[in-house]
Amino acid sequence: MKLLLATDAWGPQVNGVVTTLTQMVEGIKSMGHEVEVIATGDYPSIPMPTYPEIKISIWMKGLKRRIESFSPDAIHIATEGPIGQLVRKYCLKQGYAFTTSFHTRFPEYIRERLPVPLEWTYPFVRSFHRPAFRTLAPTKTLVTELRQRGFQHMEVWGRGVDTDLFAPERKIDLEFPGPILLSVGRVAPEKNLKAFLDVDVKGTKIVVGDGPALDELRTLYPDVIFPGMKRGIALAQYFASADVFVFPSLTDTFGLVMLEANACGTPVAAFPVTGPVDVLQEGVTGCMREDLSDAINEALNLSRAVCREEALKRSWPRVVQQFLQALMPLNSDKKNDMDAAQAS
Repeated sequence: MKLLLATDAWGPQVNGVVTTLTQMVEGIKSMGHEVEVIATGDYPSIPMPTYPEIKISIWMKGLKRRIESFSPDAIHIATEGPIGQLVRKYCLKQGYAFTTSFHTRFPEYIRERLPVPLEWTYPFVRSFHRPAFRTLAPTKTLVTELRQRGFQHMEVWGRGVDTDLFAPERKIDLEFPGPILLSVGRVAPEKNLKAFLDVDVKGTKIVVGDGPALDELRTLYPDVIFPGMKRGIALAQYFASADVFVFPSLTDTFGLVMLEANACGTPVAAFPVTGPVDVLQEGVTGCMREDLSDAINEALNLSRAVCREEALKRSWPRVVQQFLQALMPLNSDKKNDMDAAQAS
């Protein structure tokens, strides 16, 4: 099978969307299929407003020729940005079936920065996904919510975790007073980090990541440790060395970092919202409370061994197979080839 993946989120960006898509590409290729990734780094780009570390493509000359040269059996459009828009336009013009995925609550992210009501932005996002044969979202809760907003043909596409990289054996001595309370992700307004940083609890708070709010938070919270962005083993060491992973976001669609924390044996404290309610097992792998301090204090008593055991059940190969089964051939002539590829 030949899959074309169109995405505005790709390396060197570091986030859950990029991690998920990278795992999909690696998994699909390992099964013997071909994948062509059309991503931002392939074309001239400019910094995204309010997010300079994220680039968006502005001139995609030769895109049509590139798609036709690859001659894909299926096309998946992962994001609603410029690349996603152009590939969507191409598919509609050619009469090709395609699938999309909903990764990010852009309407809520925009509202965090500008006084733009959700009623203005959700119709745009909904119209982007409407022509797709399927739109994939990471949790049942999010699928239900999007259906209530008028989205159609929704399907759950879960997430996995690399349990070799993220493992309890990565633990090191961070040499800070305990308990160690960790948060990992973009340091940005929509992550609701102040809800964590304002909590009056004992121990040391650590925020790993980079983003537009980093300098401001470093100034406002001088007692918090901000080591910047970490990757690979260095990141896994922070996860494994924390006593509780704190996930204060109210807008994330999933929160892959919670699985990475659990894989390291670290329980999670979060609000009871979309993302945590699907990822965590209350009182087993995490605690969800309206009062984040209560969630943190209760999570300290959870079994690290059980967190690890539950994370081992979340395999990327299973998620890859789920993704493949959701794909749709461009036209009926390629349906038999797609069915054979998915069966293999």
